[in-house]
Amino acid sequence: MTRKNYYLTTDGLLKRKENTVYFLNKDSKRPIPINKIYSIYAYGALSISSQVLNLLSREGIPVHFFNRYGFYTGSFYLRETLLSGDIIIKQAEHVLDNERRMELAKSFVRGAALNMKRVLGYYGLENGISDTLSDLESSGSITEVMNVEARIRSDYYSAIDGILPEGFRIERRTRRPPENMTNAMISFGNSLLYSTVITELYNTQLNPTISYLHEPFARRYSLALDLSEIFKPTIIDRMIISLIKKRAIKVEDFEHGMNQCLLNDSGKRKFLAEYDRRLGKTVKHRELGRKVSYRRLIRLEAYKLIKHLIGQKRYEPFVMWW
Repeated sequence: MTRKNYYLTTDGLLKRKENTVYFLNKDSKRPIPINKIYSIYAYGALSISSQVLNLLSREGIPVHFFNRYGFYTGSFYLRETLLSGDIIIKQAEHVLDNERRMELAKSFVRGAALNMKRVLGYYGLENGISDTLSDLESSGSITEVMNVEARIRSDYYSAIDGILPEGFRIERRTRRPPENMTNAMISFGNSLLYSTVITELYNTQLNPTISYLHEPFARRYSLALDLSEIFKPTIIDRMIISLIKKRAIKVEDFEHGMNQCLLNDSGKRKFLAEYDRRLGKTVKHRELGRKVSYRRLIRLEAYKLIKHLIGQKRYEPFVMWW
């Protein structure tokens, strides 16, 4: 049976009866068979009994939590079952060795930049990404690499504005809080993608706190940030552009406040439905010779990183081929 993501957008309670989880809110009681759940995304206030947590842990199902603004706040991250001391040591070695860390950090930025270039090319937009990307090789520190990435992304958002209708233009990237509609969708989508990458990393031997482009600080899964950079253009940005151009999301799907703009409940539901559809969308993999979902592409990227760390195959970042 194919498992799927469950997005809980209202306040409620998760209870367990035998091997079925029930979501209860003020309007209904909905059964969710445990063998159908891949992961849970909670956007409302959610109460969970210890019996539910035990069952979710046993089945390897993470729960991701978001605040009312749609920002990621944390995860019920399960006890590791794929522990590998050897992989953790290899991960750490590649952080402590500056040359090896820089190689991976640059690969993540190169992958992100080439995917941005593919997005702009799809819409026939002129871009100078290749020119800025050439500065990557001469970058001698993580700060310089991050600076190249920031310049590319800034120019990329400016180029995208060329195809967005007035009112939906990005103008400048604002985050906490986002100040306009498209910034609100970018922030919401990036948080969502980050939590999806956490789920995929959980299903590998990689430690999600050991990263290369982003500093491996405490209290965050910084490797998920690294891998998210590669997939933002392919999954989030293309989806946002499509939602706007098809008028699937409209001005009334947002709530506006003092210097802030956020998706309202109807906007979140539309965004989540399309995001889930995109994760399940398949493409034919050129090396595997079979169809794989976008979600699977994220897992495959983690496997590629493992092969690099153990010296089996040099890591080359995912770049859209379609």
